[in-house]
Amino acid sequence: MANTIDASIYNGVNAAAASASSSKASEELGDNFMTMLVTQLQNQDPLNPMDNSEMTSQLAQINTVSGIEDLNASLAAITGQINAGQAMQATSLIGKGVLVPGDRLLLTQAEDGSQITTPFGIELNQPAANVKVTITNQSGEVINSYDIGPASSGVESFQWDGLTDDGAATVEGAYHVAVEATGADGEALEVGTLNYAIVGGVTPADENGRVALDLGAVYGQVGLGDVRQIL
Repeated sequence: MANTIDASIYNGVNAAAASASSSKASEELGDNFMTMLVTQLQNQDPLNPMDNSEMTSQLAQINTVSGIEDLNASLAAITGQINAGQAMQATSLIGKGVLVPGDRLLLTQAEDGSQITTPFGIELNQPAANVKVTITNQSGEVINSYDIGPASSGVESFQWDGLTDDGAATVEGAYHVAVEATGADGEALEVGTLNYAIVGGVTPADENGRVALDLGAVYGQVGLGDVRQIL
């Protein structure tokens, strides 16, 4: 509820500021035109005064410029509101886990000796008949390789049990996951690999309107569009 109230106040202030700015720009433009018009009338040749069509043409040009100024002010206000909305949406992700493009896995051991691993995900543009997962250590040595069967198109998340292919426990540390997907006829499918990270903070929108999520020193910063799933 607090976020909704804050957003309403923020949007209201933005709209009011944009309206005031647009009104001020239009008034200044009108004043400048009147000054120019009066000066022109005072200094024109009495024997060859400006005709009605020429004056109408100038008025139309001024109106066009005024309309463009108003449009630019409105677009600036809309852009500001969109950026504010994205920033508020991003702050709601702080402290939450997300899946973003990457292949990193982390493994730790609980006090009871069980293996705890971070989730990973896959992203498919079309359904796959079978998906194969390969876990390697930092040296590139294969730790485990297994099939997870068919998968639907879109994003799905999975969990590695932290064991080797012969069922032995692995040591704590960082690992990598590679994914291969095949279709019904055995053809290779394009598949994206996703890794897990926790959102630690949000960077306000830059000059391009891009809001960045801070995922820590290991993963760096990503945009809102890079988030494939919230866990």
